[in-house]
Amino acid sequence: LYVLAHGHYSPGGGFQGGVILAAALVLIFLVYGYDDALDRLSLGTAGRLCSIGVLIYAGIGFICLLLGGNFLDYSRLVSILHVAPPKARSLGILGIETGVALTVMAAMYSIIMDVANSETNNNKGDTAADENQTGEICSSGK
Repeated sequence: LYVLAHGHYSPGGGFQGGVILAAALVLIFLVYGYDDALDRLSLGTAGRLCSIGVLIYAGIGFICLLLGGNFLDYSRLVSILHVAPPKARSLGILGIETGVALTVMAAMYSIIMDVANSETNNNKGDTAADENQTGEICSSGK
């Protein structure tokens, strides 16, 4: 969260923060397993978080448009936030970075969990094939 919150002051931001959050979720998967990771954050919830992140990003941009500015013209947020222009820009950037972080975290988590699921299904198929071959070998050897 530090990387996300300080992205407009120092190196970091939404993408880096999202990747770090996704890495934390992947570590849960690696330590506790696929099913336990899905109990903590399902793929459906990850998809919703991804959509919420995109809506936050686009929403801030459209609010700026509705207020008469360009897309992501944070200075226009002064009229609704009632703060000084530098503070409005800072809050606008933080909102954008939060949306990016949610989207990146959810997308990375979903991709990794989908790959893990396909690998698990492939391995189960290989195990079943190995058991069938072993059974055939054992039964023919009797």
